[in-house]
Amino acid sequence: MGKKEFARRRKRLMDIMNAGSVAILPTAPEHIRNRDVHYPYRPDSNFYYLTGFPEPEAVMVLVPDRPQGEYILFCRERDPEQETWHGRRAGLEGAVEEYGADDAFPITDLDDIVPGLLENKERVFYTMGLNEEFDHRVSGWVNQVRARDRAGVTAPAEFVSLDHQIHEMRLYKSRGEIAAMRKAARIAAGAHLRAMKAVRPGMYEYQLEAEYLHEFMIHGARSPAYPSIVGGGANACILHYTENADRLKEGDLVLVDAGAEYDFYASDITRTFPVGGRYGKAQREVYELVLAAQKAAIARVKPGNHWNDPHDAAVRVITKGLVELGILKGQVRKLIQEQAYKRFYMHRTGHWLGMDVHDVGDYKIGGQWRLLEPGMVLTVEPGLYFPAGTRGLARRWWDIGVRIEDDVLVTKEGHEVLTEGVPKEAEEIEALMNGG
Repeated sequence: MGKKEFARRRKRLMDIMNAGSVAILPTAPEHIRNRDVHYPYRPDSNFYYLTGFPEPEAVMVLVPDRPQGEYILFCRERDPEQETWHGRRAGLEGAVEEYGADDAFPITDLDDIVPGLLENKERVFYTMGLNEEFDHRVSGWVNQVRARDRAGVTAPAEFVSLDHQIHEMRLYKSRGEIAAMRKAARIAAGAHLRAMKAVRPGMYEYQLEAEYLHEFMIHGARSPAYPSIVGGGANACILHYTENADRLKEGDLVLVDAGAEYDFYASDITRTFPVGGRYGKAQREVYELVLAAQKAAIARVKPGNHWNDPHDAAVRVITKGLVELGILKGQVRKLIQEQAYKRFYMHRTGHWLGMDVHDVGDYKIGGQWRLLEPGMVLTVEPGLYFPAGTRGLARRWWDIGVRIEDDVLVTKEGHEVLTEGVPKEAEEIEALMNGG
């Protein structure tokens, strides 16, 4: 994203805030992995969405109609010694010249400067509850201003959650964001193709995971969008399995849920394919049912439909299919009302996708499922899971876990499947795996 994109976002937010307001947004803190080793740093998504600033120890303050400049960035100063050890810093000059701040101050001056910015303001846009230590600082700044009431200074009387405003903005993707998400999808699609060709009985799940990570990185995605799930056999029935430590066996399926993060935007793809290159009969029956459910759900992604319509479509197909396979017994309509399918399909059919893999944005408005609109991006990912020993489940279904997931953009005309580059028809997958 360029500086103009970030500036447009800040302008839009300040138009919502209006004069008499101040917005305060810190970035994410650094976290220790072990002893003196940090996890690779990633800024807070909301903070980066508005600033494009990638460094830790930074705070954004927006003051609409401030004559000296509306966008203030507090950050680390240049420090040759620290930069020798830990890498370059933008510094105050870089915050202005490279990242578009109107004013930049040292992060160490935050407590001295912010109270003055709050004087005679009516409201503060800030989200309480995410960072207890920073919450106390914000409350302290407001109290400092209140203590000056005898000098004719007024303090903000209203706190407004900043998250809600930003999350509604982030829900609708711009052309630049969609381009980044298409790229993230292409990179992840290539990784899934590579893995289908590379998988062999006897490999460890983490070795298959390595195929994904290498493909991500050589195409510019320095990180997965989330810890990859590589579950063979029984492990495919654990929804968020991430140990990825077992050997892959001939005759088993492997469920891989892996996506790339490119330019801070996520892709999220799941495919389930046979370790030995051919689906077994029972595996194929379950796979075809999940695929039919996914196709029905994707068909319901279009403007004017409700968020829940794809899920309802998937549930109908899955419940009917489970009856036809003899796994459920009874009338389909009644089974849906009783949610009998939840024994084997216990999650939702999708979620919002964007800078976060489980992205922000309300699913309901006024208690009703919200309408899908152009620019929204969601996943569509029905699944079925049959752990061994499940009461009343025939042995032929045991340890079959199948999920199929794609990323779908809502367009003016209907939808675009961003991840269509990965085959999902069983015949296509088998042909790819066997050199066809």
